[in-house]
Amino acid sequence: MTLSIARPAASGDARVLVCMLGSFRILKRGIPVTLRPGGKVEQLFGLLAVQPRDGLAREEVLGMLWPSSDLPLAGQSLNTLVYSLHRTLGDALAGRPPVHRVDGRYRLNTDDGVRIDVMEFDAAVDVGDRSGRNGDVVGAMASYDTAVELYTGDLVAATDVRQLLERERLRARYLGVRARLADHQFAIGEYEGALRNALALLASDPCREDAHRMAMRCYVRVGQRAQALRQFAICRDVLALEFAATTEPATDDLFDLVRTAPERV
Repeated sequence: MTLSIARPAASGDARVLVCMLGSFRILKRGIPVTLRPGGKVEQLFGLLAVQPRDGLAREEVLGMLWPSSDLPLAGQSLNTLVYSLHRTLGDALAGRPPVHRVDGRYRLNTDDGVRIDVMEFDAAVDVGDRSGRNGDVVGAMASYDTAVELYTGDLVAATDVRQLLERERLRARYLGVRARLADHQFAIGEYEGALRNALALLASDPCREDAHRMAMRCYVRVGQRAQALRQFAICRDVLALEFAATTEPATDDLFDLVRTAPERV
């Protein structure tokens, strides 16, 4: 086991933080504990992190982690793994286990100090959405900024259907947050910030026409009209390559406006 000093934003106060976004990490009191990539620890936490409240039955865990082993041997291996995690991380949780078994189901011990970046991300977006509905735009944008900081990449675990669906749900939610941030920044005249969010959105999903349009508008507002025209060409080429599709009328209209009357953009 080796230690690393790097840590993601908003993780310093966590006793144990399980990071499943971007890359798999376990942080103990803010310091990442680097384990063998792709090992059983990563597989177990990957399974439990996408089922934080319901957990998984012992039989499911055994079948997923040791599909070719005899049941008694697999059970012994699971017991050893859970004990090893307790020995490694338990001191940060006042002696409590990071993984516990309740009613025959294994769960990450979120009640006693284990945090999961996926849950932190969802919580930040939820707070932003509530703040927005209550008219607190500043609070909403601050929460969305926190969510963006937490989302360091797509869910790393994607070996079964549940994980694949969860990865796509999280990714769609992240892209929606980026779009809302860009819209707000453009509305208040923070064109550079809006452009950064639009380009970050396109880095994750190059086919988002709304993000291409936002980038075009921002380029015009910051005095880069030629780049706005190039952005349209990028959008057109990406859609043709990926889907054999053409741009939407709204994108075509914006291109014409940038070309002939940029002062109206």
